[in-house]
Amino acid sequence: MDNLNHILVVDDDNRIRSLLKEYLDDNKFLVSTAKDSNEAKTKLGHFKFDLIVLDVMMPGQNGYELTKEIKAKDSPPIILLTAKGEVENRIKGLEFGADDYIGKPFEPKELLLRINNIISKKNKIDLGKKYSVGEAIVDLNKMSIKLNNNIKKINVAEKKILMEMLSNPGKTYSRSKIGELSGISQERSIDVMITRLRQKIEIDPKNPKYLQTIRGSGYVLWIE
Repeated sequence: MDNLNHILVVDDDNRIRSLLKEYLDDNKFLVSTAKDSNEAKTKLGHFKFDLIVLDVMMPGQNGYELTKEIKAKDSPPIILLTAKGEVENRIKGLEFGADDYIGKPFEPKELLLRINNIISKKNKIDLGKKYSVGEAIVDLNKMSIKLNNNIKKINVAEKKILMEMLSNPGKTYSRSKIGELSGISQERSIDVMITRLRQKIEIDPKNPKYLQTIRGSGYVLWIE
């Protein structure tokens, strides 16, 4: 039992909580449930979770507010359950730090695929470890990069990109893939984010040595 990934399902709908608990139990997860944010925070204080499935619309503190609160600490990945098709809600959730979202109603199998995808990526990289990119020290847990004794913060989108690239150094990522990972849709915004990351990582951002552009293909991160 100890080697099972522990998931917290937070939803005020008893039927959904029961359905997801049964389904995820059957798929070899250890599952706890909570009916609202208060119960969720109590369980987060007592147990270590590998992932949280969190409904947005709940009485009292909603899913967005809870996401923002727990992401301010050392938090497991969060998948938000949102009203299907509401793009602004998806963007809002990502801005608060959610790792993914799925619209209601949904197929449990799709949620399972998203859970497995996030956990597999999470297991590739140790958030508690600091990573060296040239002379820069990347601390994903504190969401910061130290270069020449200057410490600069990174945002959630930048953290997601760095997690992916640090897991796969030397792999080229297209703009569309970076947009998908970060929740950013406009190519110009993606280029601006990469430029800002270079300013935090590179000694000479205009002549990058580590976070490079592959003309016609996208971007790649090299690690010495």
